[in-house]
Amino acid sequence: MAHLGTGRGRVLALPAGLALTASLGLMPAAAAAAPQQQEAAAVATVRTDGPKLSYVVNVAGSGSSATAKAVKKAISRAGGEIVTSYDKIGVIVVHSTNPDFGTTIRTVRGVKSAGATRTAPLAAATTTDVRAAEQPLTAKEARAAAAKAEDDQDPFEPLQWDLPAIKADKAHEKTLGSKKVTVAVIDTGVDDTHPDLAPNFDTAASANCVSGKADTTPGSWRPAAGESDHGTHVAGTIAAAKNGVGVTGVAPGVKVSGIKVSTPDGFFYTEAVVCGFMWAAERGVEITNNSYYVDPWQFTCKNDLDQGALVEALQRATRYAWNKGTVNVAAAGNSRTDLAADEITDTTSPNDTTPVERKVDPSVCPDIPTMLDGVITVSATGAKGLKSSYSNYGLGVIDIAAPGGDSTAYQPPQAPAVNGLILSTTVNGGYNYKAGTSMASPHVAGVAALIKSTHPNASANQVERLLTSQAESTACPEPYDINGDGTVDAVCTGDEDDNSFYGAGIINALRAVRK
Repeated sequence: MAHLGTGRGRVLALPAGLALTASLGLMPAAAAAAPQQQEAAAVATVRTDGPKLSYVVNVAGSGSSATAKAVKKAISRAGGEIVTSYDKIGVIVVHSTNPDFGTTIRTVRGVKSAGATRTAPLAAATTTDVRAAEQPLTAKEARAAAAKAEDDQDPFEPLQWDLPAIKADKAHEKTLGSKKVTVAVIDTGVDDTHPDLAPNFDTAASANCVSGKADTTPGSWRPAAGESDHGTHVAGTIAAAKNGVGVTGVAPGVKVSGIKVSTPDGFFYTEAVVCGFMWAAERGVEITNNSYYVDPWQFTCKNDLDQGALVEALQRATRYAWNKGTVNVAAAGNSRTDLAADEITDTTSPNDTTPVERKVDPSVCPDIPTMLDGVITVSATGAKGLKSSYSNYGLGVIDIAAPGGDSTAYQPPQAPAVNGLILSTTVNGGYNYKAGTSMASPHVAGVAALIKSTHPNASANQVERLLTSQAESTACPEPYDINGDGTVDAVCTGDEDDNSFYGAGIINALRAVRK
């Protein structure tokens, strides 16, 4: 269970990342700081000949105003420019061209940890959809679906096998969800001009957090031309309006907002994600969806000086949001990896410069934010209800499962649906199919929104308990041979009520709307 903690995500579209640290290996925590007596000497001479990098500086302890003030002064003396400060969690976002900034600031009294959020210079995302599986909705499919749609269905709803798979169609007969509930899509941006999203879009809870500081300029939360439609697809799965147009969301009566956190190149850096969680929490957003992992490390190691600071900053943000009542839902990832394994080989990190091969222990080097406290971790299933071929898994890591789609050859849907992927909204008013744990997570976010609609006073812990207790218990498949070639593709462990493939089970929207 994620009880404040087992999430994993990053636009699960495929890993890309490296982190800008002097040691691409793991530096022992003991080497973290020089004696504090050296602080004055360390800041005496400030270099400015390095690449401009972004850092997070985590204030020690409760982050008292006096301590934070002293740390901010030290940041300036060390050649850092403060972008913004999240004083409620003691996280400061800094830019610096001093190549010694990280080493220097870690010696300052009142600093718990500090690290570069990237290995590439500023102004250089990755998602959890399976990009190779993306397919457009054809005109022929659209016409055929519309002809089969019943009176109470949107035109393309017959193609959405995922809704009856979680009994969302039956739930809609009872309620579409409350307009008082907002789900924030922390992602690549949301095209709120889409006719299926515009009726439910919450501009007041939307922002652009790419720099680490929220920008509320109207439309700043939208993907620019040529940028990924990932966030727009996720938003449609959650809350596409039931309005006689296109598709239907899991919770078509709730609000959805966009918090853009990916750079134009598609990187999700720590400062942007911290901003996303804090923005949502401070505005009373009930649910966040997180279908990505934080770049540049697919697994971010707590025992590395730079990487450890990133984990610390994000953990503070997710816990703060959770304790404020915000339910954070995240995608588990698309690497077919057992996240509970003793050791994992990571060949993709850091993904913003030059990856190196390394062996990591995921209990020390978690996939963030999905493996953090204050996050519900979601694996993906296909149209036959089996774990999707690409989905990560792990006993004690996966909290719950939901439709994310799979190859139609592996898990074909029942007619009238024709495609094993997930159909949802795309930019410029269109629709397309995608697959990934990125697509599974918003199904859970939508059901969580239905729970909040039914139980408006429920805390984040109570919503999580309802999600998992209402899930459809799903036993391990024996054996799991997804492509039918006679070879076991993954080993599921655990029992029917809690296992490595499905966690507590597959979500059930109908149970969520029953008092």
